[in-house]
Amino acid sequence: MRLVFMGTPEFAVPCLEHILQAGHQVCAVYTQPDKPKGRGYTLTPPPVKQCALSHGIAVYQPATMKDGQAAAQLREINPECIVVVAYGKILPPEIIHLPEKGCINVHASLLPRYRGAAPIQWSVIRGEKKSGVTTMYMDEGLDTGDMLLKAECPIDSTMTAGELHDQLSALGAELIVRTLAQLEKGEITREKQDDSQSCYAPMLDKKLSWIDWNKTAQEVHNLIRGLQPWPVAQTKLMGKTLKIHKSRLSKMTGEQPGAVLSQHPFIVCCGDGVSIEVLEVQLEGKKRMAAEDFFRGHPVELSTVLGI
Repeated sequence: MRLVFMGTPEFAVPCLEHILQAGHQVCAVYTQPDKPKGRGYTLTPPPVKQCALSHGIAVYQPATMKDGQAAAQLREINPECIVVVAYGKILPPEIIHLPEKGCINVHASLLPRYRGAAPIQWSVIRGEKKSGVTTMYMDEGLDTGDMLLKAECPIDSTMTAGELHDQLSALGAELIVRTLAQLEKGEITREKQDDSQSCYAPMLDKKLSWIDWNKTAQEVHNLIRGLQPWPVAQTKLMGKTLKIHKSRLSKMTGEQPGAVLSQHPFIVCCGDGVSIEVLEVQLEGKKRMAAEDFFRGHPVELSTVLGI
């Protein structure tokens, strides 16, 4: 099929690669504008742009999709279908309804659950046991269109959002190829979403990263997993910010939320009396390291309370 692909981050790259490998003609790629990155604020193209250029595909990076210019371009390109994967821009109705076979979105959750910008992270933060990918027809709502195909992925007790991201990215690439094959043959079946089963996954905010030690050990552990690799869960240790990159549940119990129960291993009590073992940390201005190595050089008295 003649396609236009819209996507921006690394998550979308396998989808584009698999679509090309399946023999579809990608006439153009739309992605976010280049952004400054790193200490030198070097203008850096998004991963999808880099992938598209390596395949000789025309790339468009409009600041907005709502001024009519993108719609006019797309009418000239005249794709049979538009595939959207983590593009990061709202498409107006005139674009959604433009292609003959519709706009197909790859969404990183088992819809109708976790509609919104950060389904992967919130699935982990809220302690879900499984996640997955859904392909869907786009409509004018927020991830509310009719569902097409789904693929599931288990979330084990140690999986981080970053690890789940990688698994769902690969799963999504396989699923979009299957979806397009069925769509091309006219064999696709669409299913309405049950809005009563939906929940929202809002964009992540750095304010979410502060650990509330009054929460249960499971909730704290889930937050640490869900905010890895960004923005990373953090707390205060003797007045300094301490990022916690990795943890696991501990059998040690205590009474004071946030209190240090052991230094080697480093164990902190949570609000339900259960504790977590902190495995990897990063003090402000320092490198990420194993907690055992860090606290060997930064001894902390037992009963010190984090977050104060």
